Amino acid sequence: MDLSLASLASNLLAPTILFFILGLIAAIARSDLSIPAGAAKIMSIYLLMAIGFKGGAAVAKSGIDAQLVASLFAGMVLSFVLPFAAYGLLRLMTRLDGLNAAAVAGHYGSISIVTFVTAVSLLEARGIASEGYLVAVAAVMEVPAIISALWIAARMGGVSVVDSSLWRHILGNGSIVLLIGSFSIGAITGEKGLADMHPFIVVPFTGVLAVFLLDMGLSAGRSLMANRKDITSGLLAFGCAMPMVGSLLGLAAAALVGLSTGGTFLLMVLSASASYIAVPAAIRLALPQAKSGIYLTLALGVTFPFNLTFGMPLYYLLASWV
Repeated sequence: MDLSLASLASNLLAPTILFFILGLIAAIARSDLSIPAGAAKIMSIYLLMAIGFKGGAAVAKSGIDAQLVASLFAGMVLSFVLPFAAYGLLRLMTRLDGLNAAAVAGHYGSISIVTFVTAVSLLEARGIASEGYLVAVAAVMEVPAIISALWIAARMGGVSVVDSSLWRHILGNGSIVLLIGSFSIGAITGEKGLADMHPFIVVPFTGVLAVFLLDMGLSAGRSLMANRKDITSGLLAFGCAMPMVGSLLGLAAAALVGLSTGGTFLLMVLSASASYIAVPAAIRLALPQAKSGIYLTLALGVTFPFNLTFGMPLYYLLASWV
């Protein structure tokens, strides 16, 4: 594959990315374009099920080995460490108070499954192989970041709810349950299961992802417009700088584990992304006084678009060099 920047920048011309940009522009232009909430929920379920099942089938084909275990451990360590890096960067680059900085930091140790799904789709479209079990790594990177954020917030005296109901809410999160469950089913049924499900989870995947990203573009643009008064230039800069820091830590971890170029790229994407589903729900319970307009807008309105448009070509270039 040609590794020139021009070739990598062609990711911007992928239909899925262009539909996201369309949604972003429509939201900023205050268009009344919208995707019904029920349809968006169904598409989210479909994408999680498809990516989890395909990952499990890939593991069934290759088998469980030491590299898989090392990758899972690396993912958990990254998820735990990244919020501390994000917190330090926030205090350096912004005037955000400690409590809100802790709330934002937790989002940057967790992952955006939609960013991951888009990255997998781009690799598949270009025939680039990757380790299928990285979908399991994505699943284990949700919880450690929340623990780190709550520990930081506790040091600030801001944790108000840390009990069994919070942990039940985190561990019972629908996205995690569906992702792990689909991965397990794919691993149990293997190649035969994948062949049986091929017309459903493979053929329509790109089309569903395109419509879903259109909806995500609308959500990102509207969140940014609605909360623009709270998003300072320092926070905007952080929303673009932190993904680069995370991607470099992911690159180092992938090199230690020995992942392929495609696998390295995916771990970098996971480390660079920010959660806007699982972590916001947990933070609302544990830190109700933190400003959701800041942490949700940064994750969804700044970092998510940055990763989809500019970040992923750069991450793949770095992964290819290493």
